[in-house]
This record gives sequence, structure tokens and C-alpha cells, in this order.
Amino acid sequence: MITTREELTAKQEEVKKDLAGYTCRVLVCSGTGCIASGAQKIYDEMAKLCEGLNGVEVVMQKDVPHIGVIKTGCQGLCELGPLVRVEPYKYQYVHVQVEDCKEIVDKTVLQGIAVDRLFYRHEDKACPTPEDIPFLNQQTRIVLENCGNIDAESIDEYIAVKGYQGLAKALFDMTPAEVIDEVTKSGLRGRGGAGFPAGKKWSQVARQKEPIHYVVCNGDEGDPGAFMDGSVMEGDPYKMIEGMTIAAYAVGAQDGYIYVRAEYPLSVKRLKMAIAQAEAYGLLGDNILGSGFSFHLHINRGAGAFVCGEGSALTASIEGNRGMPRVKPPRTVEKGLWEKPTVLNNVETYANVPRIIRDGAEWFTTIGTPKSPGTKTFSLTGSIENTGLIEVPMGTSLRKIIYDIGGGLKNNAALKGVQIGGPSGGCLILDHLDSPLDFDSVKNYDAIMGSGGLVVMDENTCMVEVARFFMSFTQRESCGKCVPCREGTKRMLEILEKIVAGKGEMKDLDELEEIATMVQSMALCGLGKSAPLPVISTLKRFRDEYVEHIVDKKCRAKVCTALRQFHINPEFCKGCGKCARNCPAGAIYGKPKSPYKIDNDMCIRCGACKDNCNFDAVYVEA
Repeated sequence: MITTREELTAKQEEVKKDLAGYTCRVLVCSGTGCIASGAQKIYDEMAKLCEGLNGVEVVMQKDVPHIGVIKTGCQGLCELGPLVRVEPYKYQYVHVQVEDCKEIVDKTVLQGIAVDRLFYRHEDKACPTPEDIPFLNQQTRIVLENCGNIDAESIDEYIAVKGYQGLAKALFDMTPAEVIDEVTKSGLRGRGGAGFPAGKKWSQVARQKEPIHYVVCNGDEGDPGAFMDGSVMEGDPYKMIEGMTIAAYAVGAQDGYIYVRAEYPLSVKRLKMAIAQAEAYGLLGDNILGSGFSFHLHINRGAGAFVCGEGSALTASIEGNRGMPRVKPPRTVEKGLWEKPTVLNNVETYANVPRIIRDGAEWFTTIGTPKSPGTKTFSLTGSIENTGLIEVPMGTSLRKIIYDIGGGLKNNAALKGVQIGGPSGGCLILDHLDSPLDFDSVKNYDAIMGSGGLVVMDENTCMVEVARFFMSFTQRESCGKCVPCREGTKRMLEILEKIVAGKGEMKDLDELEEIATMVQSMALCGLGKSAPLPVISTLKRFRDEYVEHIVDKKCRAKVCTALRQFHINPEFCKGCGKCARNCPAGAIYGKPKSPYKIDNDMCIRCGACKDNCNFDAVYVEA
């Protein structure tokens, strides 16, 4: 139990001394991505091999090893997992397999010798440390500074890197009003998508006369391809919890709720562990650090409904009701959880707070842009060389993210667009490569920042199909409470499906635009209002593709099944007949040892012929 600020500082020095006493630490990335690719087996093998070695110890606390071989949060290079880093040499190993563990122990752990073949390579040059890897060395990590660097399951290691010093400063050196003022001066804006000033929201809650206030964290993160908040909850849950505790002190709340989607079991596990450790240390619960301030945290698991990412739907779900948005006003700051004033921010927003309080608002404003200070985390996915988790200053250009950090597109393909903000976001194109990515600038591109998903699309992507895919998601996830969203998204999806099926008419484009405008202006909640953005942005920037689908019955990306035609190149065909034997429609005819042909009137365009041809004789013509 830590009962004073002085004891917290003493604990920090004690843990730092303990960590410095070990000659080697093996950091196994144990984020969801690496776990999925076998990191748990790597961890178990490394722990087994290292146990008992001189200078390397695996200390057991219950069933969780902490020192020597540790589980970290996401180290960032998700596509290259499982990832292992060995300190103090900072050797970063990628694509580690169980059979590599003994060599790592024998060479690196015992002798400090690098295993060169496990290094990441850039332009055929080995990159031994994170500082040598372009994907990592061009980031500015604030929210993610501890992810991948400390034990994700040890509050001691969080304390060793100045954890809870921000809370101590708030409790003993600042009044609640001064905390809110510092957050306001920092210019911190909500990282969940809307970009609303956090300090303004906190002040609105603090001034409510109702004596009971709540602090709620939105960890629902339902956007396809987004995993930033999940990575923070898995890799550094203490930082988010400290931020929520500071917020609770600032607005006078004694209870807080973390709403986590059910698809994040590892986040739930580590949050529960972090809360239990914080309570055991007196950093959460009653009389925190002997200050007289008390704050209790609870975890609620969502059922995976996308609409529960919206504030009023989220609070309704916590209350045990169906997650559906309500009419506003009153807003959540006035009547939120159980109709009490509620601060609702997302994981990344709270994770920024401890360092803002510890280092000051002035420091925070030196990063990013004047109207969007600080950094933003993004999940970088799609047709790009290096997928993974990144954090860059607000205002960083798309060009730097895609080409300098992401390593460019796969197979040197041409960039076609970038979907930002998930299914409720919009599409950025080549014209936006050098434009800054921040809350205000992105709005000018008919898009939103959203939670931070970036899906990179190359020249082989059909933008009409992209719009259809995202509309299918938003229509399926619509709660159905308001007519504009319930019926509008359904009708837009029907039109898009008609177009990709080759049955579209030019009048469909006018109807799409009309419905999209209606839904955007009349839907009840923010998710409904932003649902048409993929349609609006693709119609504006790729209208020629829509016209091709309708007029020419052609999909230039050869993606839309109904608009594909399969042909056999007689020069390549050996007459083996394998394509004909595997055609479910009987659309292929010919004689053995002579070129076969495809009857496109009978063809159902399944692609079985192309998949089964051993001589690349089958090709697709749009």
C-alpha cells in the first residue's frame, strides 16, 4: 500500500533500482496481433530457457512472470510478429519462431551477440534496433511511449517510468479547477472522432449542481481496421486509468466506468489486472495517496454493437438498456449515465492526460498544430508494406505516413485512396498527400478523423465496392431508432448493390446523392450523420468509376464479380481440361490437348477456372 506522495516516489526509485540490477531483459510483444501469430509460445519457450540462467531471472507473481522475460504491449510492427526485443542491447527481432528462441538465449542473452537473420531489413540493410527502423524512428510517441517498453502486467514498471506522478501532482499541487484549466490550456481534443475540447467538456460537468458525477471511458472502438485503443488497454492500461482518475478528481466524480467491446478479451483481462493492482497499492479506491479523494472503477463489456460507440447509446448500455442514441439536448455533460453529469472520453484522450498534468500544457502545445495539439495514434492497414500501430504529431502529412513510415504501397503499386475514420469516414486521394491530417483539415476533405483507422488502397481497388462495403457495415449496425438512418442507409446500400451488379442507371447517382445529403443532415446521432461520408467522398472523387459501372458495365479494378469476363489465352492453354472439370456452371468447352473456350453467357464468374489453371491461361477482362 502506498499512502503518501513520498512513498510513491520512493517506490519509483526502488523499482528502477531493481530493474537496473538485471543484466538482460527479453521483451516479448504480447499484443493481440503478436499473440495471434504465436507470441505466447515464444514467451513460454523464452521463460523456460531463461529460468535459472546467471543474471536472468523469471520472478513469479502468481502465474505472471515479471522480470527477465516479460510480456509487453504492442511494439508497433504488427505485420512482422511475433516480435522480441532484448535489452539492454535494444536488438529488435522480427518473425521470431519457437525454434529461434534457443539461439537468441545462447547468443544474445548470454553473450550479447546479435542474431542478424532476425533483424528487420530496409533496402537490404539490417536494422538492429527500433531507432534504425524507419517505421518506428519517425514516430512521436506520447500515448504509446510505454507500449512495448514495459511489462504490460506490472504496475511497478509503470510507476518506474513516472507513472502516477501526474495524479500526485494534481492531488497535492492543484485544485480541481486548476486541473481543468491546465487541460483546457493544453488544447487537448477528444481523440474518439469529434475532436471536442476535453477541458471544455470537463468544465461543463464540473459546474453542474447535481452532486453525483461520473467519468466514463469509451473503449468500444468498433471501426473495422482500427485497434489503437485496444492496444493502449492491452499495453499500458495504467496510463488510461491514471488519466481517468485525474479527470474524476477534476470534476468531482467518485465512480468511473470503462466500456470495452466484448471482442477485446485481452484488454478486459489486463484492465482487471491493472485495477486490482492499483487498488492494492492505494492508487485507486478510497483515500488515494492519503489525499482524502476516492475513486472506484468498474468495467462493462459491450456486445459488439457499433452504435454503442455513440455517447448516449454507450451510457444506455452500461445502465442495462438497449444501446440506442437519444435526442439531444440534454447532452451527456448534463444528463449522462443514470441521468447524472458525465465526462465521456475515449481511451486515447485519457491516456494523454497524465503527461499533460505532469509536464504542463505548454509542453503539449509544442507538438502538433495550433488548433490540434499533441499526437494522434493511427492503425495503418491495407495495401501498404508496413502495417501496424503508429503515433505521429497532429498535422503530419499523409505522404509521410504512407511512404516514409509505412514504406510505400506493396509491389510499388500506385496509390488510389485512403479511407480515414472507418465506415463513417471518407476517402482521401492523391491530391491530399501533402495536406495536414488534423481535425479541422480532414473535415474540408468530406471526411472525419474518427478514432484513427487508415486503410490504404491501391490502383486495384474498386471505389464503388469500397462504398458498398462500408455502407453494408453501417446499414447492418444501424440501431434503427431514426428513420433517416434506418431507411436511408438501407436504400443507399440497395442502389450500390445494384450498381456493382451491373444493373445501375444514371438516375441512381442523383438518388444516392439526395439520400446521402438527407441522412447526413437528419440522422439522430453522429454515427448516422457520418454514415453517408464514404458515398459522398467516393462520388465526388471517383464519379467516373460509378459511370463506368453503369454505362460501360465495366469495373476497371476487376473486382465486381458481375462485371468480370473470363477468357482463355489459346497461346498458354495446354488443353488439359482442368478448368472445364472444375467449372460449376459447365460454361467451358473444348477438346483435350486443344485450347478451351469459355461461354460468358453461361459463366457465373466464380473464378474457379482461373484458380485451377496451372498455366496462367485464364485471364479476366473488365
